[in-house]
Amino acid sequence: MSDKPFRLDRQSLPCDYPTHRHTSIFGEQLGRTVATCGFLEQVLGRAIFALTATCKHAEDELEEACGKWQSQLERALSDPLGGLINAYSKALRDHHLKPIINPNTLIDDLRGAAQLRNVLCHGSWQVPDADGKSLPLFVDKKLRVFNTPMDVSYLKQVRAHITDLVCSVIDSVSSVGLQFPGDVGPGDPVWE
Repeated sequence: MSDKPFRLDRQSLPCDYPTHRHTSIFGEQLGRTVATCGFLEQVLGRAIFALTATCKHAEDELEEACGKWQSQLERALSDPLGGLINAYSKALRDHHLKPIINPNTLIDDLRGAAQLRNVLCHGSWQVPDADGKSLPLFVDKKLRVFNTPMDVSYLKQVRAHITDLVCSVIDSVSSVGLQFPGDVGPGDPVWE
C-alpha cells in the first residue's frame, strides 16, 4: 500500500460531470418529471387543506378537531410525498361529501407514483445504453432492486401520468363542490 496520498484532478473532470454521458434532453425530461412530482406534493397539501377545512364535525367534536387542524396543516406543508398521500387519503375518507372519482384507485395510483418518484430522485443514473436508456441504481427499504431502464420517452410517460394524478386530486376537491385552493375555478371558496 502506498503512503503517497492521491487526490482527484477536479479541473480535468468532463463538463456536466457526473451526468455528462446523458443527453441534455434526458436531463431536461428527468428534471421536468421530478418537478412535476414536486407539484403533486403541493397539490396534495392544498387538497388536504380544502378537505380538512370543510369537513363537518359534530358539535361536541369541534374543539378537538380545531385543535388538531393546525398540526395537520403544518404536516401538509412539510411531509414527504408518502405522508401527504396518507393524510390526503384520510381527509378524503373523513369528508362528509364523496368525490366522483374512485378514491381507492386514486390512492393506489398515488402510492405507485411515490415509489417511482423515489427512484427518479434518489437513483444513481448509470451510463445510458446505445438506445439512450439509463438504469437508475436504486434499492428500496425492502431491498427490492429497481430494474427498468428509462429513456426520454419513458420519462415523458411518467410525467404525463403524474400530471393526470394532479388533475384527479384537483377533481376530488372540485367534484364535492369546492373551489380548489389557489385557483379561480368553479365551486365554493374554501377560505375567504
